[in-house]
Amino acid sequence: MTSQTHTNGAAAAAPGTLRKPSWGSRKAAIVALLFAAPAFLMYAAFVLVPLCLSVYYSLLRWDGIGKARFVGLNNYLIVLTDSDLLQIIGNAFQLVLYFTLIPVLIGLAVAAVIREHLSGPFGTVTRVVLFLPQVIPLVAAGIAWSWMFASSGLVNQALRGIGLGDLARGWLGDFTFALPAVGLIGAWVLLGLCTMLLVTGITKIDPSLYEAARLDGAGPWQEFIHITLPGLRQELGVCVTVTVIAALASFDIVYIATGGGPGIQTTVPGLEIYRLAFAHRQVGLASALAIFLMVLVLVCVLPIQWLTRVKR
Repeated sequence: MTSQTHTNGAAAAAPGTLRKPSWGSRKAAIVALLFAAPAFLMYAAFVLVPLCLSVYYSLLRWDGIGKARFVGLNNYLIVLTDSDLLQIIGNAFQLVLYFTLIPVLIGLAVAAVIREHLSGPFGTVTRVVLFLPQVIPLVAAGIAWSWMFASSGLVNQALRGIGLGDLARGWLGDFTFALPAVGLIGAWVLLGLCTMLLVTGITKIDPSLYEAARLDGAGPWQEFIHITLPGLRQELGVCVTVTVIAALASFDIVYIATGGGPGIQTTVPGLEIYRLAFAHRQVGLASALAIFLMVLVLVCVLPIQWLTRVKR
């Protein structure tokens, strides 16, 4: 009797016990890991290892050739207290305003107009024209805009042609207007990407929502606020994320257009990291600034991702 009761209890408990993974499931996991291994090795070789080395170098005072000296967090202290480096970091945040606000706002306006009025072939041509700056190499864009912003360039010629010659100046060499001029170059480059993302996103919004809003007496502005903007939440998150990263990590356009001048008015962290490492041979300080820039990008981007995430 006792033996039978024990057997019945064991049988009843069996369904609730944890079963060991079968050989088939373990084999599938091993195969998945093998397929992922090459990508992980490449990621480790070109991202994780350089990142760890940068963190290590940031704790040293080293010229890249001679003997290194451990200085702890001194390089980070310099980044956080040096007035020039703080101004350089501030320049990057000013570029965020141009790289993000202008492309996103214009992209929203263009997307709304294309949805409402330009759905035919003309809309396709409009999208192609707006996207063209995105496929132009940044070096070429920087050179072309540096010519247009020159004293005898197209911008000043246009100002003189409409009677505003007093405003003409060497824009990229002016201490006040050099950074806004660089910001406009970046905004022009990123406008096409933001526009295409938002135009693509607006096509997935159910047209019946707009029809219902019109039946309820809503105007274009109400439709835009209550239907278009909420429907583009994810796309707006992508646009803002990409443009913020482009502003904080900018290098190409600044290097070609102004070289960081006049003075350090247009110098950004990416350009300063390059100068510190290869011109001034301060590898430790350059690494500390690079790590600080990475943390800064994460601090700016992660809240954007959280705020624009679609809640299920």
